[in-house]
Amino acid sequence: MRCLVTGGAGFLGSHLCERLLNDGHEVICLDNYFTGRMVNVAHLRDNRNFELIRHDVTEPILLEVDRIFNLACPASPIHYQFNPVKTIKTSVMGAINMLGMAKRVHARILQASTSEVYGDPAVHPQTEDYWGNVNPIGIRSCYDEGKRVAETLFMDYHRQNNVDIRIVRIFNTYGPRMLMNDGRVVSNFIVQALKGEDLTIYGDGSQTRSFCYVDDLIEGFVRMMDQDKIIGPVNIGNPGEFTMLELAKEVLALTGSKSKIVYKPLPGDDPKMRRPDISLAKSALGWEPTIPLRQGLEKTICYFDELLKNQ
Repeated sequence: MRCLVTGGAGFLGSHLCERLLNDGHEVICLDNYFTGRMVNVAHLRDNRNFELIRHDVTEPILLEVDRIFNLACPASPIHYQFNPVKTIKTSVMGAINMLGMAKRVHARILQASTSEVYGDPAVHPQTEDYWGNVNPIGIRSCYDEGKRVAETLFMDYHRQNNVDIRIVRIFNTYGPRMLMNDGRVVSNFIVQALKGEDLTIYGDGSQTRSFCYVDDLIEGFVRMMDQDKIIGPVNIGNPGEFTMLELAKEVLALTGSKSKIVYKPLPGDDPKMRRPDISLAKSALGWEPTIPLRQGLEKTICYFDELLKNQ
């Protein structure tokens, strides 16, 4: 098939482009390089089935494709809060433009939504039928509410125009090609440990997250697009739950770092806990993560170690 990946030069997008090419598809990678990096897809550029287009999804575009994977949006707090108006425009106008294209060329389209639609959840673990507890006017709202509106648009295009949609809700994901300065906890801890700097925990370290290795997540994307049973939304993440303090200690142990752990105030609207219920993914997709945290961290540490050595 001919597949379009928006945000294709980003962390997740580049891994998805790679997987789709390996599966024998033609891939168009579309990115404006706000957080994506050309180096992430440089190794794919000699592949005759790969095409790279510099474009912003907030502007219309028409491409003849069979499938669209809509991943375009800054996903870390540092990046999406840098230009919050641009962030919400990317989610909302990007969804409108990609759905319009999908309608016109009769393509199946997947929305990469997020666990942030659940906000600071009052239900734990989070199931797809939970509506969330989101602050609509907070510093994270540009991302949280932008993704929620995108889901609304996907459902309405499906109901009103019969567009063939799929929605996945991504929980914390990590792995090679994360940005060093993206402010996400895994990359923060690893880079700080490798540099011998203090590991920064916000709050008392008791807040929890679940961490899914990137290869597992991409497998979930592919299975979601390859089946005809459900349109979603479907949680894709690792149900293993760890506190920030547990993660920090694991990173210190795996890197052999002598760094200390320091505590800073918790940012506004930071969720206290996050863990997916993946019952639906298991039953409908036959999917569950296979890579344990320690193994995934080892691979990610190797990536950042090499990156730091080549700076």
